[in-house]
Amino acid sequence: YQLNTRQFSEEGTFKAAQTQLPRLKDLGVDIIWFMPIHAIGEKNRKGNLGSPYAVKDYYSVNPEFGTLQDLKDFVNEAHKLGIYVILDWVANHTAWDNVLLKDHSDWYQKDYKGDFMPTPWWDWSDIIDLDFNKPEVRKYMTDALKYWVKEANIDGYRCDAAGFVPVEFWNNARHELDKIKPVFMLAEMESETQGDKTFKDYYSNAFNANYSWHLHALTAQVAQGKKTAQEFKSGIKYNYGQIPSDVFKMQFLTNHDENTWNGTVE
Repeated sequence: YQLNTRQFSEEGTFKAAQTQLPRLKDLGVDIIWFMPIHAIGEKNRKGNLGSPYAVKDYYSVNPEFGTLQDLKDFVNEAHKLGIYVILDWVANHTAWDNVLLKDHSDWYQKDYKGDFMPTPWWDWSDIIDLDFNKPEVRKYMTDALKYWVKEANIDGYRCDAAGFVPVEFWNNARHELDKIKPVFMLAEMESETQGDKTFKDYYSNAFNANYSWHLHALTAQVAQGKKTAQEFKSGIKYNYGQIPSDVFKMQFLTNHDENTWNGTVE
């Protein structure tokens, strides 16, 4: 269950969300995925509130949502009900005013002019890309991932834009996290590649699950009469023929990237 703290309750806080845990349990929810809970960058932010995917500090809690203790209380109560809690983790990029910029501006990718680079292909103008070729970046990010498992007892991560970050980083991070406790790792990717690595490589060690945008789109098209049952059957075979037997593809009805579905397959 994807929980957008801002919109989940009128208060928009962890405490308010915690009161709804019994209802979510009754719905059959066994994993809650918090969208990013960190402080949001102010420089080049989008809108008045900014995007939670423009992280200002990986060790922070967005004061809009409450405190670190509030998050801990939520996790503790969820665990009492048999519900796991995972955090959204934005490793590929940060806000323009992330705390790392002060002392580690060399940890970021630069263009030919030496300027910081937003991720290409999309209108992600409120973020800049980290350089995962640097061992220091990998260590910092791994330590930050470990912090939340140790400090807040969270149970894993939904990894944003996972395919844009080298698989070697994720493999090592998973190994380090599992030393603390067994974790669940969901990759936001379906067919991205990184260098000579394909999405299949990401499930050998690092991730338990990924998205299935293709099947989601195909399902919508079948419901609209635009695709046939045979095409749906072929789509299922395509999806599940790509992954190891111990990995599954997440099926979903709605996702924060798409408030409405236009029925197209990209």
